[in-house]
Amino acid sequence: MGLFTSTEFDSLECLLVDQLQDLYDAESRLVDALPKMADAASSPELKQAFRGHLDETKGHVNRLEEAFQLLDASAKRKTCDAMKGLVSEGDEMIGAKGDAAIKDAALIAAAQRVEHYEMAGYGSARNFAQRCGRQDVADLLQQTLQEEGDANKKLTQIAESSINSAAAQA
Repeated sequence: MGLFTSTEFDSLECLLVDQLQDLYDAESRLVDALPKMADAASSPELKQAFRGHLDETKGHVNRLEEAFQLLDASAKRKTCDAMKGLVSEGDEMIGAKGDAAIKDAALIAAAQRVEHYEMAGYGSARNFAQRCGRQDVADLLQQTLQEEGDANKKLTQIAESSINSAAAQA
């Protein structure tokens, strides 16, 4: 048996549900990871950003559950190998030793990788929902996509306003 398993898609809605199950797993993993990232950060602003995004991420999980209900689909998780890898990289930054500002910069970089992955996933799923004529689901996904983009912008602002310059001075 090969490394990849076969998944059968017989409709775009089937693919949409598959993508939502992947995102559901990804968001659930982040609910566990974000408190650890907040604890590892030294910057109060960064700690607060991670804690704030944890609350949003719990909302993303709830929104995905609502999307499953609208689609009359089972709200189940499909292992998101990409998020497993991104969380693993974040864990490496959490456990890193050295200058606090440099560690904060590393945590931001890891978090932004996560945000970009999520934005890609939500954007694709939203487009699939629109193509399936499910604007109700697309609207839910767009809300989350907007919040992921806002979280990414906030991380950039924190990095550029203080963390990166402090890390460069270390």
